[in-house]
Amino acid sequence: MKNIYIMLALFFSILGFSQTEIYFKYDEAGNQRYRGPDQNGKQVEQVQNVEEFLNRSNEDQFWLGIQIYPVPVKDVLNIVWNEDNDTLINNITLYQHSTMAFLYQQDNLRSLKGQIQIDMTSYYPGVYVLNFHLKDGRVMSRNIIKE
Repeated sequence: MKNIYIMLALFFSILGFSQTEIYFKYDEAGNQRYRGPDQNGKQVEQVQNVEEFLNRSNEDQFWLGIQIYPVPVKDVLNIVWNEDNDTLINNITLYQHSTMAFLYQQDNLRSLKGQIQIDMTSYYPGVYVLNFHLKDGRVMSRNIIKE
């Protein structure tokens, strides 16, 4: 009888403390999103914000239509944009990185024909910020280096 109790105790202890498989799921960035016993228990959540993704792709598309040269600038900064961006751009501003005072501001007019030349010969060497203010309220920025 004693042997039966020992066998039952061993049997229940083995069942009670048996190891189960644990599954891990990760997102694209490598963050753990699920840990549990069921392989199909939880779906990995998509952490992407759709609006942020669309804005990023729109921003990339915007910069593909812009040419800024030469960088670094010595005398004249040339900015050229395509017709698609011409409908988006409201105005263009340039200011020194260390100050917030505009050194150059130009509204986008049809007479510009998608290009601007900024004479930077009198500007001090340093980092300047070129902003494109769009008609929908967004601001696209690039850093420009003046030698």
